[in-house]
Amino acid sequence: MQKWPRNKFGSTNLVVARICWGCGPLGGVPDLGYVVPEERAIEILLRVFDSPINFLDTANFYGESESRIGKAIKLRGGLSEGFVVATKADRDRQTNSFSASQVRKSVETSCSRLGLKHLPLVYLHDPEYHPLYVSDRKKAMQEILAPNGPVAELEKLRDEGIISYIGISGGPINMLIEFISTGRFDALITHNRWNLLWRGADPLIDKAREMGLGIVNAAAYASGILAAGSVNGARAAYQTPTTEIMKKVKGMESVCQKYNVPLAAAALQFSLRDNRISSTAVGISRVEEVEATLRLAEIALPEKIWSELDMFAIGDEDPEKNRWK
Repeated sequence: MQKWPRNKFGSTNLVVARICWGCGPLGGVPDLGYVVPEERAIEILLRVFDSPINFLDTANFYGESESRIGKAIKLRGGLSEGFVVATKADRDRQTNSFSASQVRKSVETSCSRLGLKHLPLVYLHDPEYHPLYVSDRKKAMQEILAPNGPVAELEKLRDEGIISYIGISGGPINMLIEFISTGRFDALITHNRWNLLWRGADPLIDKAREMGLGIVNAAAYASGILAAGSVNGARAAYQTPTTEIMKKVKGMESVCQKYNVPLAAAALQFSLRDNRISSTAVGISRVEEVEATLRLAEIALPEKIWSELDMFAIGDEDPEKNRWK
C-alpha cells in the first residue's frame, strides 16, 4: 500500500499521519449509533494496522474499543514502530467525577485493555461534564486544574513514565481556549466545530497552533451527515438534523454534483487542507472504509469549490449550544 505523508505532532516528538483512525465506533456502543460486532471490529483494526496511517484514537468510555484494539495488537504480534495509540482519561460514569484517583484508574484500565505498559498520548476527556460546569464553570475549571486534580494526576503519570504527552478533548470552544492557555497541555481534539457546516473552532485552532499543540480535528463529517448526505436517518453533531441543516447539506450536495465529486471528499479535504491541523480523525465501522477514506483524501477538487461550499456554512454557532449554556 502507498505511503502516506506524516508530520510532527505539534511540539511533541510524535510523528503522525494527517489522518487518524477514530475507533469510537469499534466499541459497539449503541448510544453512539454504532453496533459493531467484535469479529468485524478486529478485522477492521488488522486492516488499520496494515494501512499507511500510523495514528488511532480511542477512549476509556468507548465501550469495548480499547479491549478490541488490545486483542488486535496481540493477534498482530505487537505494534509497528512509530504507531501512535492515543486514548482518553474519562470521568466516573455514575457521578461524572474528574477526581485524580478516577483519572489514574481510567489510565490504568486503558493500559490493561490495550495491553500496553506505556501510552504515547492521553487526553483529558470532555471536562464540560464536570458536575459544576453548567452552574459554576470557573469553579469546575479550578477543580480540574487544582494541584491535587485530574490534570496534575496526568502530569504525575507522565513523570512516572506511564504516558508521554497530555492532551485535552472536548466541545465548548471558550472552555478549551481557557484550558490550553494554561500551557499544561501538549495536544487538543476539537470535534464537530470545524467542518463544512460549523466553523466555531477557528479561534481555538489558532490559539492551539500559536502554543505549539498537536491539533486533531474530529467529526469532519459532522458526525455523519457530510458523508451520508441529506438522507433519512443521517445524524448531524450526534443529533437529528434540523430543516435548516438539511437545506444547507442539500446546497452543498448540489455544488459537489456540479463538479462531479463526492460530498464526503470535500468534507474530509476541508480539514486536511488546513495546515494548522496535525491530523483529522475519521471514524470507521466497516472494513471497506479504510481504503475508501484514503481514496476520498486523494480526489482532486477544484479550488473554486471551497468558496461555493462556504456559502452554505452555518458559521460559528455551536452545534451543542443548548447543552452547554
